[in-house]
This record gives sequence, C-alpha cells and structure tokens, in this order.
Amino acid sequence: MTVQKRLWDLVVLAIFVFATLFATAPWFAFRALKAAAQYEDAQAIGELVDFPAVRRSLTAELNETPAAAAPAEPPSIWRDPMSVFRRAIGPIAPPEPKVDRYLTVSGLSALTRGYAPGAAPAPLAKATAMDKAKAAVAGPHATIAYWDPNRARISVKRPGQPPKTTVFTFRRDKLFTWRLVHIRLPADER
Repeated sequence: MTVQKRLWDLVVLAIFVFATLFATAPWFAFRALKAAAQYEDAQAIGELVDFPAVRRSLTAELNETPAAAAPAEPPSIWRDPMSVFRRAIGPIAPPEPKVDRYLTVSGLSALTRGYAPGAAPAPLAKATAMDKAKAAVAGPHATIAYWDPNRARISVKRPGQPPKTTVFTFRRDKLFTWRLVHIRLPADER
C-alpha cells in the first residue's frame, strides 16, 4: 500500500468521523442536559439551556388568557365603593408564573425523563448496577424527531403513555455546541 493511498484513507476516515460527530451532537447535548439535571449541576444546565428563549416559548405555550375577552371595567367609587376598597387593598404582586416549575433543576430532570414537573417517580435509594441497566433498557428513549444543520428536535415519550410526547428543540451556537431553546409540552398539559 502506498503512502498516498493511506493518506487518502485517513482523510476519508476523518471526514466520516467529523460528519458523524456533527450529526449526533444534538443528541449528546440532550444527554448532557439530562445528566446535569439528574445530578443537579446548575452550572452545566446554565451552559446547555438558553433560559430567556425557553422562558418566552413556555410562557407563550402556557398562556391561557383568551384574546377576545374585553377587559372588565374597574369599579366606580360612586356605584360600588366596597369593590374599590377591596381592589385597593388586594394583593399587588402578580401570581407566580406557571413557567417557573418547568425551569427548575427538578422540573428539567422530570421533563428529560418524559414526565411533567412534580409527577416523576423518585429514583431508587439504593439502585444496583443491574437496576440501572434495566431502567436504561426500559426507557424512555430520546429520539431525534427533526434535524438540520442549525436546529434539532428531540422527543421523549412519557413512560406508560406513549401519546404524550415532550419535544426539546436545540439550536446550534458553534460547530459542536448546541443549546436548548424551546420545550413543547404534550397537548393536554399546555
């Protein structure tokens, strides 16, 4: 075998390895997010999630206010003085946003496992290697639902309820760096 043939084989192998790593990078980013959430690594989660973009998308998804409803007229002191005083001394702070429970470490951990925040079963206290292997085989398994060079969607089906699927959208920032920018919840949880 000549040196030129070996060099050509090396170049082809390098191109194949580069293409494989480039195509599977979003899946590895999802696995890194899942592991960071499981082990409560806030710094790693901060590097993997674009929180302003995810917050905007989840807020729009969880918004239940109907657009057609006209705002109610504020009470008049001449017609209903008690309502005016109740409104004046009522709570000033707005209610807690619904999106906050999704963007916590435990919320992201539950979502990456296919569950709604707060509905995920607790991990086993003393899990053996065999128990961990059974859990890994049982799933849920993340699948790439859509991929292009700059955006990828990874879906996770809820264990025991396959129609309920959570979809994570990752956007490429650098050559091999992907960040979470959107989470689409199952239809009945929006």
